[in-house]
Amino acid sequence: MDVSIIETSGLGDRSYLVSAGDIGVVIDPQRDIDRVLKLAAERGVRITHVLETHIHNDYVTGGLELSRSIAAEYVVPAGDDLGYERRAVVDGDIVDAGPIRLQVMHTPGHTHHHVSYVLRDPEGTAVGVFTGGSMLFGTTGRTDLLGEDHTDELTHAQYHSVRRLADELPPDTEVYPTHGFGSFCAATPASGDASTIGRERTSNPALTQDEQSYVDELLAGLAAYPAYYAHMGVINRQGPPPVDLSMPEPVDPDELRRRIDAGEWVVDLRERTAFAAGHLGGTLGFELSGSFVTYLGWLYKWGAPLTLIGDDEEQVLEARRELVRIGIDDLDGAAVGEIHTLVAGTELRSYRVADFPGLEQVRGERDVTVLDVRQENEFDEAHVDGAVNIPLHHLPDRVDEVPDGEVWVHCGSGYRASIAASMIDGPRRDVVLVNDEFDRAKEIGLTA
Repeated sequence: MDVSIIETSGLGDRSYLVSAGDIGVVIDPQRDIDRVLKLAAERGVRITHVLETHIHNDYVTGGLELSRSIAAEYVVPAGDDLGYERRAVVDGDIVDAGPIRLQVMHTPGHTHHHVSYVLRDPEGTAVGVFTGGSMLFGTTGRTDLLGEDHTDELTHAQYHSVRRLADELPPDTEVYPTHGFGSFCAATPASGDASTIGRERTSNPALTQDEQSYVDELLAGLAAYPAYYAHMGVINRQGPPPVDLSMPEPVDPDELRRRIDAGEWVVDLRERTAFAAGHLGGTLGFELSGSFVTYLGWLYKWGAPLTLIGDDEEQVLEARRELVRIGIDDLDGAAVGEIHTLVAGTELRSYRVADFPGLEQVRGERDVTVLDVRQENEFDEAHVDGAVNIPLHHLPDRVDEVPDGEVWVHCGSGYRASIAASMIDGPRRDVVLVNDEFDRAKEIGLTA
């Protein structure tokens, strides 16, 4: 048997294709199923089963559409009220795909009905386990996504689920989680790129701590998660519609300016320093890179008109693929090309880009505002002396708290700061984007 990984780095998730002979089984597929179908074709397998470990809270599943499009059996944990036909499985059930056999193990914690799937070889020995949001690499899935009324119960359940996996499976069993590669579904950052049950026994907090210590530490460490999560479970329970990955309708410069002036969401996908060098006033800069969809989805006003600006059609199509993964399907159009060709009679705006040594020098010469848009737990750990902390996800409601004048904006790497800089840019402020790693601020003694 072979296990192939389908990486979705923008969301910090993995899907899997298990293949044996000409048969394939897919676990936790993302919504853009063309990647799965392409991989199956390359492996020369026919997908007979599509499995979900849980009703996902961080992305819209592709499982329903994939199963329907290829007439595969759709396997989902029992317990949730869903708007479509599926095979509802419970603890102990077997998913029999000929040469591939998976045993269902109820592992509540991330959700109430969460399951893991134990992959067994022809002799019945466990060789792998697909753990979804239960056991992750060096951590576990977060337990607060169903609301605070359930968090304590689910945290205790998560502890026992991970312990059950470790108790019942051999130490050399490969662990294949869905979350934990940058996903906010992880309780704490995951570590490593592969693991086994044996390795987790020595490193996973649910296996190295007593129950109350684990619960206390997990609850204390939970940070904010993206606002778009509120919509994911609803869409997944109703049944997502088929995906559209086509190019949005073109938007000319005059219409683009009308939308900006009307206060609509017009998002510029270009690289953050290119945006700083010249952009249309009133647009938002969300560089199309690793964290794009997480932060756009976090800040986006759900259902608002959304227009994209890109260097070319390929960039816009990549952004659309990212957006449909979190259910932002309806794009109102896109404008592509050199930014100066999209001006429509207005002047481009710009702001400076600097680093932490530059900030250190300026603070020795004059008073400036330092805006730190990292999360509160990051700020509490270390921050630039005198900085104002407004986490990025709070900034839309607190932008009036940002003083006029010269404002230097930073985060942990420059990405969140670049979004914030585009949000506060305007005639009243002289914005400077600190496009630098926060560790550098520590190295030069800027932090308190």
